[in-house]
Amino acid sequence: MGHRRGVRLTTSPVEAEDGRTAALRRTVLLVALLNLAYFGVEAAVAGLIGSVSLLADSIDFLEDTSINLLVFVASAWSLRNRSRAGTVLAALILVPTVTTLWTAGAKILDPAPPDAAPLTLTAAGALAVNLLCAVLLARHRRQAGSLARGAWLSARNDALANIAMIGAGLLTIPLASAWPDIAAGLGIGLLNAGAAWEVRRAARAERSEAPRA
Repeated sequence: MGHRRGVRLTTSPVEAEDGRTAALRRTVLLVALLNLAYFGVEAAVAGLIGSVSLLADSIDFLEDTSINLLVFVASAWSLRNRSRAGTVLAALILVPTVTTLWTAGAKILDPAPPDAAPLTLTAAGALAVNLLCAVLLARHRRQAGSLARGAWLSARNDALANIAMIGAGLLTIPLASAWPDIAAGLGIGLLNAGAAWEVRRAARAERSEAPRA
């Protein structure tokens, strides 16, 4: 019998890392498209019923679209450049917080309660989308440092916020008050502020670990 060349069954570390990066990029692109689609839904309903929490969450969906597109582009960059992108990402996460505070202030001056039924149903739809995104991103959350973690944290926090929004919608029915909606909107802002701090801290850690140019 002739000599048979051995077949290499193992994957090199570089090939394995390239495969993980490609999988991450496919995932964040899908998550970005899901977020963009539901942004349109929530923004339309928020405008129709005058809901602070829905408006805050719709802006959050748009911000999540930006975050995941940033991860898609930057995931193949060097550690130092990823740390810089992580700093930008932390700033993006803060955008909904500022917008929510502004909207909540306006709502406090004119505290008409939103329509509870569309608020609750739209928040339930947002919860389903965010849970799907969180599950898709969970296996990548320790990849690409602050970038992938930021995307996962954002999806996780959004799911928690949606639970609060559903509670606000249910409380609005017996209370006939705008305050549950306002409180839920402010809670979303605080969650985003905490996520921004964590991503910023991870980005600074990456920068300190990166080799000097």
